[in-house]
Amino acid sequence: MSSKYLHAALGLGLMTAFASPVLAQDAVRISQKGKQFSEKQLSLTSGQSVVFVNDDSVAHNVYTIVKGKKQDLGLQKPSEEGSIAFDSAGTYRVRCAIHPKMKMVIKVE
Repeated sequence: MSSKYLHAALGLGLMTAFASPVLAQDAVRISQKGKQFSEKQLSLTSGQSVVFVNDDSVAHNVYTIVKGKKQDLGLQKPSEEGSIAFDSAGTYRVRCAIHPKMKMVIKVE
């Protein structure tokens, strides 16, 4: 392999190695505690994800509609977490299927 291709391969490998931590930092963490979300409203840029962490003593079931499809994290027991990616601009209502008073709005630009 020529040194030109070797340098290109090494550069690509380094970019890949450092890309994952950067993407992980873009995720926003939202706590579920006291049967409510830690934020009532959240603004994101397209492509960001939200990690929903169950810091409560009861189970939750977070869901929203993304791109016309329901995104449902399913039953989250205490200390479990799950994420939803928001790739399209819009306003999303996030709910808990178990606790109807748990509501939050996510605006994606």
